[in-house]
Order: sequence, then structure tokens, then C-alpha cells
Amino acid sequence: VQLQASGGGLVQAGGSLRLSCTASRRTFSNNGMGWFRQAPGKEREFVAAIDWRGISTIYGDSVKGRFTISRDNAKNMLYLQMNSLKPEDTAVYYCVASRGAAGTERTSDMRYWGKGTLVTVSS
Repeated sequence: VQLQASGGGLVQAGGSLRLSCTASRRTFSNNGMGWFRQAPGKEREFVAAIDWRGISTIYGDSVKGRFTISRDNAKNMLYLQMNSLKPEDTAVYYCVASRGAAGTERTSDMRYWGKGTLVTVSS
């Protein structure tokens, strides 16, 4: 089972990016999913999570009001729309799948971690 994030890149502060995550070899339509990030020299940080239905969402305080998580179960895809980006959003972003159906921010609830994609926001 593999999760692969894509869509990262270099963007100026105030700009937008949309990250995507695709899953291979199995479907995650019954699992909560989410995004974490890790900046150089910093601890891993929760970004956003979504339940299996795509209805219930939670966000980290630092991204509330700027980022939006969504999913398309028919396509087995997870998305993160990032607006009003700031230099402090610079990090490697990872998509994750939970053990259960709920979206959660607890790393202990995560079953699968994907390969990350680098987002760099210049000032």
C-alpha cells in the first residue's frame, strides 16, 4: 500500500497551491485521511484531517481559514487547497490514512504515511 503526495513547489507568500494524494493497491474510502507537515529542524505538525465521508473536517490552528481539505472517494484521492500561504508554511507535506473512519490529529491513529511533497513559500 502506498500513498503519494504531489503538487508541492515554490510559491510566493500570499499565493496558493493544491496538494493531491493518491493511493495505490487499495482504497481508503472507509478511512479517515489527513495531512501532516514537517519543516526543517521542527517537529511534525498536524495540518488537517477529514472523515471517510468527506463531511467532517478538522484543522491545525496555524492553517485554519486558509487551508481546505477534501476528498474524492470515487477517484481515491485526497486534496489540500492552500491559500494565503506564508513562509512559515514551508515544509514537507505528508498525506496519511487513519486506522478508523474518523479524521483525527493523533499520530497514533495513523496507519499509513505517504511520501511527502515539498512546499516552499518565499517571502
